[in-house]
Amino acid sequence: MYKTFSELKKGLRRDIPQLKKVRVALLGDTATQFLNVALRGTAVNEGFEFEIFEADFGQISRQILDPASEYYEFNADYTIIFESSHKLLSQYYKSYDTQNTFAENKISYIRDLYRTIQDRTKSRLIYCNFPMINNQIFGNFSNKVESSFVFQLNKLNYLLSAELAIRNDNFFIADLLSIQNKWGRDFMFSPNIYINTEMVISLDALPIVAHHITGIISSLEGKFKKCLILDLDNTTWGGIIGDDGLEKIQVGSLGIGKAFTEFQYWIKALQRRGVILAVCSKNDEDKAKEPFEKHPDMVLKLDDIAVFVANWDNKADNIRKIQSILNIGLDSMVFLDDNPFERNIVRENLPEVCVPELPEDPAEYLEYLYGLNLFETSSFSQNDAERTKQYQVEAQRAVDLDSFTNVTDFLKSMNMVSDVKSFDSFSKPRVSQLTQRSNQFNLRTVRYTEQDVENLINSEEHHTVSFTLEDKYGDNGLICVVVLEKKDPETLFIDTWLMSCRVLKRGMEDFTLNTIVETAKKHGFKNVVGEYLPTAKNQMVKDHYERLGFTEHNGQWILNVSEYQPKEVYIINKN
Repeated sequence: MYKTFSELKKGLRRDIPQLKKVRVALLGDTATQFLNVALRGTAVNEGFEFEIFEADFGQISRQILDPASEYYEFNADYTIIFESSHKLLSQYYKSYDTQNTFAENKISYIRDLYRTIQDRTKSRLIYCNFPMINNQIFGNFSNKVESSFVFQLNKLNYLLSAELAIRNDNFFIADLLSIQNKWGRDFMFSPNIYINTEMVISLDALPIVAHHITGIISSLEGKFKKCLILDLDNTTWGGIIGDDGLEKIQVGSLGIGKAFTEFQYWIKALQRRGVILAVCSKNDEDKAKEPFEKHPDMVLKLDDIAVFVANWDNKADNIRKIQSILNIGLDSMVFLDDNPFERNIVRENLPEVCVPELPEDPAEYLEYLYGLNLFETSSFSQNDAERTKQYQVEAQRAVDLDSFTNVTDFLKSMNMVSDVKSFDSFSKPRVSQLTQRSNQFNLRTVRYTEQDVENLINSEEHHTVSFTLEDKYGDNGLICVVVLEKKDPETLFIDTWLMSCRVLKRGMEDFTLNTIVETAKKHGFKNVVGEYLPTAKNQMVKDHYERLGFTEHNGQWILNVSEYQPKEVYIINKN
């Protein structure tokens, strides 16, 4: 799945289509020219154009501490800091009197850099952690000697997570240590190249490192994988359920069944993290469901599957069916199938769907998938654990809707209630996550980290509103986010209006506008102004403001508060 460095470099020479531009600053203590190329090449494959400011190596402190530096003139959306383990080892050797506190001192230095960046810019920091170097001064005894470099390096990597990443919303770690653990130190580092060029990452490893770093940026920009679609026979379990029967499929703790069991545990963990699971199998539905219901060694159960499609139709068509039910982009889906023919059918008909080339041996599935890092994320909230249930409930709503002669009667029967409130510390993670995940119903596609949301909570120039939605089928959780900005004494500007597509066509748009106008009236504003900024994915809201009664003026949409008539809705405000 990874392109070589040469392929990434060649890709930059082709005519590149119009892509979303992202400004990235790259600061390193060793040569970063080839990492620059790999990042730009990888970004194109992910649908972005990286405009990169690359400082001369060894200028990290100068660029960040000098307010008049080229770094601040560039005004990056993201700052990547790459400090190498080799330079770190040199610093360690020179700090003989403070080697016991080397890690803490380094963390203090990194913290100061981060705070300086945050005080002066809105840039998010991606800091590369440190691959291991065992300098063999103490051998295996290094782990019992606090002053050893091995001990301090392990401690430093731990503190990067525990002291910086966890406590600072705009601090993210590119985990080079995990890449080394997966691919090996000899693969990542070439002594000859380092000595002659100051490059510490090998050409073979550069695409992998670039993929991991770009994955962080992609997820923060709202582009990541949300759904894992599974074939069943010889993918989720060994054997063919229709031919072999329940007793003879391979899953459990013996032989190749162990590989499928561990594979299922990994999938279960993804589901608990919030990845939506779906099944797309050529099978009779009752046969396909039987292992989930009856096999004692199955880790995955039917309750874990949001959408279950088993029939004899074309798999590409069935994936389109799954997509229509979930109402998410095809490019946010991953399809796993052991059969090369089925994989190619999906690739040819649905090129947006990610279809990994699974190894022939199921024992190798997991290690192969680990290396691809398909499910990068920049956030996690408690709501993620409920996602499968919410999509299952949504499927039931769709079935029930068909039994009503008109939509109004159906909406009245749902007993919908919304909890409307300003952002707070409890909603902050979910609000941030929605801004990063929502692409279709998103008028301006502004992304917020948790720190950004915290700033909005404390801002006197903004009004914030979050909406939940609950009905007789279940609780959808927080599904709508609005940020209103005071432009002048008479104008309230809709900086952000986004909504989960799961709750479309229930009157939530009208309910939200009623709330926005109430807020405007309460604070004495005469006009509410909206704006639509088109992206590749939000065409569905192109006419949103026009449908709601706004009037277009110079590229913006204006609503007169005094003339507004509240829209009829069937949602009750809980407050």
